[in-house]
Amino acid sequence: MSDETAAAISAVRRDWVTEHRDMYLGSGGAQGHIMDITPVGGRKFATHCLVKYTGRKSGKTFITPLCYADIGGEVVICGSKGGADNHPQWYLNLVDRPEVEFQIATQAFRGTWREPEGAERQKVWDFFVDCHPFYATYQTSTERVLPLVLMTAEEPIPVFRAEDATGIRTT
Repeated sequence: MSDETAAAISAVRRDWVTEHRDMYLGSGGAQGHIMDITPVGGRKFATHCLVKYTGRKSGKTFITPLCYADIGGEVVICGSKGGADNHPQWYLNLVDRPEVEFQIATQAFRGTWREPEGAERQKVWDFFVDCHPFYATYQTSTERVLPLVLMTAEEPIPVFRAEDATGIRTT
């Protein structure tokens, strides 16, 4: 998929994603964890986490809602950016840091992350696409390999709040 097409898709989804994130944050995670994302091409009961990260250039803190799945005690997310030809900013910012903070429903964690490789990556990809089938379409829309990130919770932290984010970003 061209970056222009992905940008158009992103523009359509931006308001929805912002509302989703704000609802998730405003409710302390009681709402927004499981969402009907059929309006943006997903499933009726799709699971979402929040990922908090720091901009590598701006130094601002961002919080982005992402579809996730749990595989073997690790939380997997995918850097699809709707099938764009470049990686999402959250992924590029995460690459610069070994730690990650994420929230699932009403529980938030500080932990580590890694990218699966080889046969493990294929296994994780197959599982993730089984949970969120529309990601297969994203992959066929671009020549880049969509990155998979496996997050491991290491310690509980307070749930995220809207004021924790100093920047606005939805991808």
